[in-house]
Amino acid sequence: MITRTRLATGACALLAALAAGMAFPAGAAAGEPTGEDAPKVDLVLDVSGSMRTRDIDGGTRMAAAKQAFNEVLDATPEEVQLGIRTLGADYPGDDRKTGCKDTAQLYPVGPLDRTEAKTAVATLSPTGWTPIGPALLKAADDLDGGDGSKRIVLISDGEDTCAPLDPCEVAREIAAKGIGLTIDTLGLVPNTKMRQQLSCIAEATGGTYTSVEHTDELTDKVNQLVDRAADPVVTPVATEGADACAKAPTLKSGLYTDREEFGQQRWYRVDVEPGQELRASVSVGADRAVNPSYGVLLRAVTVHGREIVRGEATGNGRTDVLSTGLRYPKQESDDDDADAPAEAVCLQVTNSFSVASGVKTTPGLPLELTVDVVDGPGDSDDVAAFGLGRGWWLLGLLVLVGFLAGLVWGWLSRWRFAIWRTN
Repeated sequence: MITRTRLATGACALLAALAAGMAFPAGAAAGEPTGEDAPKVDLVLDVSGSMRTRDIDGGTRMAAAKQAFNEVLDATPEEVQLGIRTLGADYPGDDRKTGCKDTAQLYPVGPLDRTEAKTAVATLSPTGWTPIGPALLKAADDLDGGDGSKRIVLISDGEDTCAPLDPCEVAREIAAKGIGLTIDTLGLVPNTKMRQQLSCIAEATGGTYTSVEHTDELTDKVNQLVDRAADPVVTPVATEGADACAKAPTLKSGLYTDREEFGQQRWYRVDVEPGQELRASVSVGADRAVNPSYGVLLRAVTVHGREIVRGEATGNGRTDVLSTGLRYPKQESDDDDADAPAEAVCLQVTNSFSVASGVKTTPGLPLELTVDVVDGPGDSDDVAAFGLGRGWWLLGLLVLVGFLAGLVWGWLSRWRFAIWRTN
């Protein structure tokens, strides 16, 4: 009985594996990785007075940061251009206006001289205020220019002390520029308020937040983020959708970013040739506190307003990003005219996010749109043809596999029964 159960389980697992392999084939990227320019990373370190606190592995927070930086500088890949910016490192006084301007470039972003960078880090001493917002604005300028990946790694042990320049709003403004810059944040021995602020900064640009309470954790995480900057990425292209199809920008295959106000509609156009298939997807991020129950709608319509296909998704407040997509295959022309005109397809993106009173609605929510125009389903090696356009192949294969598995199982059962009777 045990053997029979195991055989049945194995047969079911085989069928499940075959079904999964055919139903979920590997996808292809819509665009090729860019990154012809060298990746850039700006390490932004909090050097305010609170960094004197001795609560990380028996030493001060500043000592832990220096040790981590030295190890990170040794491990930085050659292709990465790295810089170091400080905040709160130079002004020890009580004048708030002056203290909130205290950010400086300790080591310029560029080819790394490890000895020079380590010497600069060794001179740091905890001093003044915590102007996170101004430091992020300056760090964005440090990374300006080029098409390679850009990443800010912010290490802080406290929340910003220079309001009303809210660092979370600063991060949203940086993201709204569409320069492909990501901000990752690390909180040293964080409290609740600091954790919320650093998380908000990271989420606004698609970065990550990590709490750190040990030196080795800090070293490992910063190393990981610097290495990640060296990975090839697809850099989104900033675009601006229109309020009507007739005014919409025409997009090619690729990855695009935009900003969409609450309840706003954004329109884009894509030309689809006969025999091609349009594949589009959109993701809208809630980079600030939003009310529960929201949705995103992506529609493909003709220039005359007739809906072709739509994709929609809804959320209930438990996710920060909502995504949906659609596919539209355009049939080949019936005649032999090789110069048949392309069809202009309008993509409409609408959201139903809303915010409570007091939450800023500008800049709009970050939007990422993927457009891919490919040859329509036709060949067996085409993913769409094999998985969706020719779904009967999958059904026939499953029937055949099930029939063969039944024959094998029946033969094994008869053989087991014969052995039992003989014994």
